[in-house]
Amino acid sequence: MDDERIWAMEEKLWHGGGDVYRSLIDQECVMALPAKPHVFDRDAAIEAVTQTPRWSEVRFSEQRVQRPEEGLIVIAYKAEAKRDGEGYEAYCTTTMRRRGHEDWLVVQHSQLPPLALN
Repeated sequence: MDDERIWAMEEKLWHGGGDVYRSLIDQECVMALPAKPHVFDRDAAIEAVTQTPRWSEVRFSEQRVQRPEEGLIVIAYKAEAKRDGEGYEAYCTTTMRRRGHEDWLVVQHSQLPPLALN
């Protein structure tokens, strides 16, 4: 998967709801997020995103893409997002694995707000 498609997929997850998560998140995915219960499996992440207003804007910076082996992509970046006048920043990582030709799913995602770094 080329870099442009990687970032488009990641942005889709920030804007999308439960249907997007169901289509792009692997059954074995784990997430570490700055909201209780903090560690989520796929079903808990889908439930949480369904109950949370989606971000109207998101911007990525400090972007990195690594391909440690065939069929595996790891990205890291800073996200700045907004919704309903509320701002949010986090340093994020996402790992994607290929299931088949042009068929990629997220197997890991984490968000670390800058305040947690102090």
